[in-house]
Amino acid sequence: MILDFPSTEKSKKLAEKYGYDEFIVRRWLNFFGDETIKLIEAMEKGIPKYIRINTIKIDEDRLLEKLNKRGFALSKTEVPFCYRVESEPYSIGATPEYLMGYYYVMDKSSCIPPLALEPRKKDIVVDFTASPGGKTTFISQLMENEGVIIAIEANKERLQPLIDNIHRMGCLNVAVLNINAVKFSKLNIKADKVLLDAPCTGEGIIHKDKTRKVSRGKEDIEFCQSLQLDLIKSAFECLKKNGLLVYSTCSLTPEENEAVVDFLLRTYDNVTLEEIDWGDEAFIKISNTKIKFSKELRKAKRFYPHKHETSGFFVAKIRKL
Repeated sequence: MILDFPSTEKSKKLAEKYGYDEFIVRRWLNFFGDETIKLIEAMEKGIPKYIRINTIKIDEDRLLEKLNKRGFALSKTEVPFCYRVESEPYSIGATPEYLMGYYYVMDKSSCIPPLALEPRKKDIVVDFTASPGGKTTFISQLMENEGVIIAIEANKERLQPLIDNIHRMGCLNVAVLNINAVKFSKLNIKADKVLLDAPCTGEGIIHKDKTRKVSRGKEDIEFCQSLQLDLIKSAFECLKKNGLLVYSTCSLTPEENEAVVDFLLRTYDNVTLEEIDWGDEAFIKISNTKIKFSKELRKAKRFYPHKHETSGFFVAKIRKL
């Protein structure tokens, strides 16, 4: 069921002022209350640019020195390997260091899922929706280019960017597989870790794609949730005992986040959530409704542009017992 709420004068005025489909705004007002205006204003303002340093190819201090000489100012964030771009004389995606794979331009929130996954050198890791490869190549970095990563991408048109980034970042432990990840569990490959950065409505990236203010409605949430439920079942079923699944989206909708993880908790007995070191607690109930989620969802985390200077994001760390 996709949640909806009555329109109010406040939701109508905010939707008109900022150019949103009022459906989104009235939902946000119920989910986030007084924080909604701050959230909308942060989406209008945009978020900082970040890079993730690739220690497969270069030491952090050495890269910072190189970029500083080119006139870039960067500051370390609370997230390992992630730096905020404070100023740039030209696009940070147009340096020789970028082309050589010394770093990847990616949002701070996108760095969280690979870190939460805690991949080890000898692990078999599956990235369920891998392209364009920011998270895949970060996992490779955290594994020190050892072990095995299976990077799945269903869309043939998205394969080449993934392959290009794997090569650019110097990742030697990645195999690319062009299949629908929903069917992966049928291959009987058992993984130590699975990353599922699920396809979603992308409410959390309105700051960089303003068309999403009006182009994502109830039907889109229903479609994405259905796919997410199929994907998370497939991901969980291909895990080894004591394996770890990290589920993430760049959406703010509880239907695509808490509801999907809660479904997994209700469907399987051998599943529990683990804490994530960053972000705000996920929802365990929805205001003005009777909907409640497992208290385990407190361990999952949400990220907001007005609080964390990131895209709107959700991350859950799931253990198979």
